[in-house]
Amino acid sequence: MTDNATTRRRFLQLAAGAGVATRAVLANAGSADATVESAVATATADDLLRLEFDRAMRSRAFHLGGAGPESRIALTNWSAAELLLGLGGEELRDFTLERVERAPVQGTHGQGTRLVLAGRSAMGLEKTLRIVMWSRYPGMAAYRVSYRNLSRHRLALSGWRSHALLLLSPTGSPAAPAQGEEPLFWSYCGSTHSDRRDWVQPVGAGFGQENFMGMTASDYGGGTPIVDVWRRDCGIAVGHLEGVPRLLSLPVKRTPEGVQLAITGSLARTLEPGERFETPETFLATHSGDHFATLDAYRRLMAERGLRPAPTPDSAYEPIWCAWGYERECTAQLIEGTLPKVSELGLRWAVIDDGWQSNVGDWQPHPRKFPNGAGDLLQLVRDIRTQRLEPRLWFAPLAVAPGSDVLHDHTDMLLLDEDGAPQNISWWNCFYLCPAYAGTVSYTGTLVRRFIGEWGFAGLKIDGQHLNAVAPCYNPAHRHARPEESVEKLQDFLHALYTTALREDPQAVMELCPCGTAYSFFNFASMNQAPASDPESSWQVRHKGKTLKALMGPGAAFAGDHVELSDGGDDFASTVGIGAIVSTKFTWPRDPKPKDSFLLTAAKEALWRRWIALYNERLLPRGSYRGELYDIGFDKPETHVVERSGRLHYAFYARSWSGPVALRGLAAGRYRLRDYFNDRELGEVTAPGASVRLAFERFLLLEALPV
Repeated sequence: MTDNATTRRRFLQLAAGAGVATRAVLANAGSADATVESAVATATADDLLRLEFDRAMRSRAFHLGGAGPESRIALTNWSAAELLLGLGGEELRDFTLERVERAPVQGTHGQGTRLVLAGRSAMGLEKTLRIVMWSRYPGMAAYRVSYRNLSRHRLALSGWRSHALLLLSPTGSPAAPAQGEEPLFWSYCGSTHSDRRDWVQPVGAGFGQENFMGMTASDYGGGTPIVDVWRRDCGIAVGHLEGVPRLLSLPVKRTPEGVQLAITGSLARTLEPGERFETPETFLATHSGDHFATLDAYRRLMAERGLRPAPTPDSAYEPIWCAWGYERECTAQLIEGTLPKVSELGLRWAVIDDGWQSNVGDWQPHPRKFPNGAGDLLQLVRDIRTQRLEPRLWFAPLAVAPGSDVLHDHTDMLLLDEDGAPQNISWWNCFYLCPAYAGTVSYTGTLVRRFIGEWGFAGLKIDGQHLNAVAPCYNPAHRHARPEESVEKLQDFLHALYTTALREDPQAVMELCPCGTAYSFFNFASMNQAPASDPESSWQVRHKGKTLKALMGPGAAFAGDHVELSDGGDDFASTVGIGAIVSTKFTWPRDPKPKDSFLLTAAKEALWRRWIALYNERLLPRGSYRGELYDIGFDKPETHVVERSGRLHYAFYARSWSGPVALRGLAAGRYRLRDYFNDRELGEVTAPGASVRLAFERFLLLEALPV
């Protein structure tokens, strides 16, 4: 029997064994074969996700809402989801399925099933898909994709794509909703943008983001390598599962038919005969509700692989005052004058921010502000503690200013680009140091020991958008095996600072504030407090909070950042209600700045005092954020829930609301409802299926107490 006949018979056996001799219409956007009938060759599924493959190794995905075929919701149509790009950008996507294997797996993530598909193209390129679905992570499929050149010719490549798919619009929906109607899709994109855009956005007509995970500006880049797009009924997410950052993109683009997603990477290599190329390990997931379920599962899975967020010390939950209200002209005298009010209001941290230092790089006390050097700074630390406050120091590692002594003495530490030029950090007019260079790690560790061990600070505010990612380094002095070592070892650099600080003080708070970026998941192991990182609205405070509670854990120490950055400069409700730590940068008793004053007036003080007392009374960040209960995009009003001390605390947000609201998450029984900000009773409800009619402006904070 010929090889071709054997292949055909094997394929027919597989197709029959799959038990799904169905036919479907392919509507693959951008494909020449826009309407092609195809039979299902094989499939793999769990309780939430079903993946089907045809003989051409194309795939389609279904969300499973319950028992029976009628519960399937089509997520995608048939598409050639995994492919290579030739030197001219041509798509190498036509393969014929030749082999299918299925086997149970048992390992780090528990029990699961592995499906292996292998096929070959007419030009002699072999593609192999290895797909694992674990019982512990329903709705998620991990992919390993490899390609082998079985021809006699070299194959020049320019890129690759995985999970290139189109999330379909809901059945019967218009291509574009009318003005004022809800969007058909919402999205979470874990990429960083210098315009500091929202992480969670509606996906309307014309929406498109490349979502590159490398540097997108001189000092902006990195992020969490996941994009998630959802409809009201269900959604789909793709991302990578590597233990270090990878320089790839996760583009999202709205089309008339739905939303295109993919993971893409650039290549500049030739695949020799017999040589194999493997893409990074990736995943495809489906869910109901918003992006919280995907990010929560990703966090748990990566923790099982050893990449887990740092534990949280008790002091990380204490409320914060920061001297940044005085900005860079802040002096020890201004801080000293404010400390009594800080303590009186019930705040517990005093942060000395940017401006204390002689320069960025040497990190010595500014001679004009601290004429006696470290002695004056040590006295300020003692005075902070006298007021029953904990001192924290602002610090921007990896940045070095021109003219600093360390740059003069250690140019070898610089991160250099391919042309041998230093990489700029725009905010401080500084240069990058390379995090993968031993000299940089050693020098910065010495600084941390000085700040914590010698000067007595109880924590560090590690700041700067440049800390989310770095560019590849070409400095010959560093002898990198690959320029990307700097990208991949940033997390090791930050972890070295974290462990150094905890050796000096096991309760040290290490706050990482990568200003306005989307946070690199790979850095969470090196920080135990995350702020909203320069939010530009209350919406950013809230959706960043939901995102970080998923990525760091439901009891993560997430701070709302300075409340003065929220809507109206006073929206404590967006911090307290979602279980975030309150933070403020008020000035008192005077503010020397002629404009942009943050002076704590008598009217403000009454409001600040009320919110800080409420925060200290409730301490909701110590509870468990229940992000699975409400969809931040589609559910109205916007709702967040924190469970603490046996009670559910609901936070509702809207410009104006009047109508019924479902109270999800309550166990069976009767509950008394109380508006805990205004201290008023709202009646009783019975769960499950509890609902209450509410009317409010801006926000309403409600607790449900078992009767």
